[in-house]
Amino acid sequence: MPSDPTKPLLRLTPSADQPRPVGRARPIPSPAAFPRDRQTGSFGPKFTRLAEILARGEGALELRADPAGLAPERLLVFEVRGSISRFAEAIRQVAGLELVDEEELESDEGDKQPVTYLLVPDMLALRSLESLWRRWQAGQLVRGETPWATVFEHLRDLRAWGPDDRVQSADRTFLSSILEGHHDNDLIRLEIELVFRANEASARQSEEETTRALIARGGLVLSRCRLPEISYHALLADIPAWAVREIIAREIGGIAGLDAVMHIRPQSEATAVEIGDPEDTPQAEQQVAELGEPILAILDGVPVSAHRRLARHIDLDDPINLEPDALVVTRAHGTAMASLVIHGDLNRGEAPLPRKIHMIPVLGNNDDFPPDRLIVDMIYLAVTRLRDQRPGIVMVNLSLGNRYRPFQNHLSPWARLLDRLAYRFGLLFVVSAGNQVFPFGMPGYATSRDYEAADAASRARSMVETLHGVMADRRLLSPAETINGITVGAANIDAIGPAERGALARVLIDPFPAHVAANPSSSLGPGFARSVKPDILMPGAREHMACVGNHRHIDVRPAMASRGAGLKVAAPPRDGRENQDGYSNGTSAAAALASRTCHRIHDALEATYGAAFLQIPAAQRAVLLKALLVHPAQWPREIAEVIKTTLGPTGRGQASKQKDNIRRFLGYGYVDAEDALACAADRATFFATGVLEPNRIATIDVPVPVAIGGKTRPHSLSATVAWFSPVLPGRKTYRSSRLKIVTPAELDALAVSTERWHPDENQSNRGTVSSRRWSGANAPVVTPNMTVPLVVQRDPDQSTAVDEAIPFGVAVTICMPGEIGIYDEVRARVVPPVQARP
Repeated sequence: MPSDPTKPLLRLTPSADQPRPVGRARPIPSPAAFPRDRQTGSFGPKFTRLAEILARGEGALELRADPAGLAPERLLVFEVRGSISRFAEAIRQVAGLELVDEEELESDEGDKQPVTYLLVPDMLALRSLESLWRRWQAGQLVRGETPWATVFEHLRDLRAWGPDDRVQSADRTFLSSILEGHHDNDLIRLEIELVFRANEASARQSEEETTRALIARGGLVLSRCRLPEISYHALLADIPAWAVREIIAREIGGIAGLDAVMHIRPQSEATAVEIGDPEDTPQAEQQVAELGEPILAILDGVPVSAHRRLARHIDLDDPINLEPDALVVTRAHGTAMASLVIHGDLNRGEAPLPRKIHMIPVLGNNDDFPPDRLIVDMIYLAVTRLRDQRPGIVMVNLSLGNRYRPFQNHLSPWARLLDRLAYRFGLLFVVSAGNQVFPFGMPGYATSRDYEAADAASRARSMVETLHGVMADRRLLSPAETINGITVGAANIDAIGPAERGALARVLIDPFPAHVAANPSSSLGPGFARSVKPDILMPGAREHMACVGNHRHIDVRPAMASRGAGLKVAAPPRDGRENQDGYSNGTSAAAALASRTCHRIHDALEATYGAAFLQIPAAQRAVLLKALLVHPAQWPREIAEVIKTTLGPTGRGQASKQKDNIRRFLGYGYVDAEDALACAADRATFFATGVLEPNRIATIDVPVPVAIGGKTRPHSLSATVAWFSPVLPGRKTYRSSRLKIVTPAELDALAVSTERWHPDENQSNRGTVSSRRWSGANAPVVTPNMTVPLVVQRDPDQSTAVDEAIPFGVAVTICMPGEIGIYDEVRARVVPPVQARP
């Protein structure tokens, strides 16, 4: 049943928090240790050489002469089998030893949880390490040194951080493409991330050493940024092309061989938006209502702020002074995103938002990142300024990504920054998943005519199978892996009519003509620590494919937005004509619509509850919007079935792996914005918000309508909790605070069980939004005034304990399609009763 705007979301109040029940901790099985003779043979020579040089006295220079050896101030990689509990604490007992990073690696058949620890020792720490090794060999480690015995027993590799680590394969490919056509002395702009040193003197020394090496090669440092909050230290530098070729070759004598360097990458480049089929904007009706103060900000390109559709809605702040140099005709990205946030898809004719939108440009001319700034530095300055100048902002739209930084299991500095700022300022960042616009092959079709002739089911299966085969090249684009933000993928939905669509279909091919699905260009998950990413899908236009013949099969690429497949937006002027409209698509557009939906949820709650809602602290409102946005997400059943049957795996016990494949494409699923805003006669959605102290629980009593009792009909209970977690950069336990929904004891009485077409509990509990869904078709047993005590539990903090209370938001829905008495019954039981604002 469609949502009914006269049936608002229902507010519940959590009980006073109580201690979390303490159960017996499930023992974590220890991985098998390597044989001692294997360890001695593999690593003994390294420690023997170290001992020999240390015995001579001052051996720092001699140690550093070997680029692969253990040396002071050199990043060392300890790769172990399985996670070593209490290792971080043991490191602190070794004076002069600094933990830089701790990361869970991709598992393999022989090792389910490999972990790498990156450590920087000084001379004293090297002596201690050598002594620990020698005493472990002799069985003489004392109390407190046990974790080191575990490290040496499980050590898979011990080596210095080297050129192969500093210049990763994807970055070599990007750099090689950038170098094409450049002469040796042409300058190439790179980002050089340094090994983060907590000690400022050590950090300064690392930066000075790197700067001298760059200058010696004819390079120049343009900008720098050091943010201890996220363990980030980087330089933006121009380097001659010949020196970049050294980097690509990973030559030990080049920049790639510098001990102070962590990573070398191309300068960040923004993902682009093209606006198709421009047309004149009709004269707008006179609008006299005064717009409210902004609660939503957009970080994007410079907009055409004088555009007829935007002028009265945008509150523009340009602290980086990008507007004067941005040619008006190139202002596509910011103009389109502002239009989508304010008006939605213009083809739908929705009312504009009732508040102004605060907009800070971070893209300059041609919708590029400013050439002389690090993007992390720029976003940090923009958001901190935003919080100072507009304290009422609770959500930020970021329809941007770095096309040179696909997510490869390690969090980017940009994502770490968003996570930190979200928790620090209580801001919900809505981020685009990123668009993959390059051509790819479609095996199975020799010609475009064959592809066009295939039926809808065949097209869908072949596209899913093809994308799965190239998924390593279609991962989320930084900062979409953010754990505290919401990541939005693009669904193939728009408001184009049959006539316009038919004209397009004569020249392009719809890969999913009969399915609601993620567009082929929408980046695939999962996210950090295999969390659900993208979180949701929202309309990104029905993407069609352009086909190119190949000698074996066709190649396809996503076509740009158009009148036949696009979201209608305000556009920059064309051919001297002001006030143009056009068409956009992709994950940037989907994220903008998600931000608009969050704003509309806020508007609906404000309209219903007035000051009582606005008095909720901003951080709690932000996490509540996060929960309410994700809560209605559902996997489109037909495409989920296609993914399951096409990719498998088949057989008993494979359900979790099948769901892994589905959530790569769909996240939690597609969100219908109207379902997030209101209830229906046969569906009631409740919300609650609060804070949780460490190891506490909060209980929300959810009323169960008698109307569903005894009815043998499909029905469901769903619940979503969202929060902002403090983060620990450089630690495997990066997400330090974990909340979850405890499985209700009343499921049997409600005759529901875990929903098959939804991520399972383990998959859902890996991020900072956890969604559970239970469904059934047998008759529930409901007693008068029955409630489901829904428990939100804060589990023990991972690693370092966090003393602060964590803000959370909860959404709960009870639904029995066709049973029209549900909403009115539970609304009558809500205390205090819902009061319409005068």
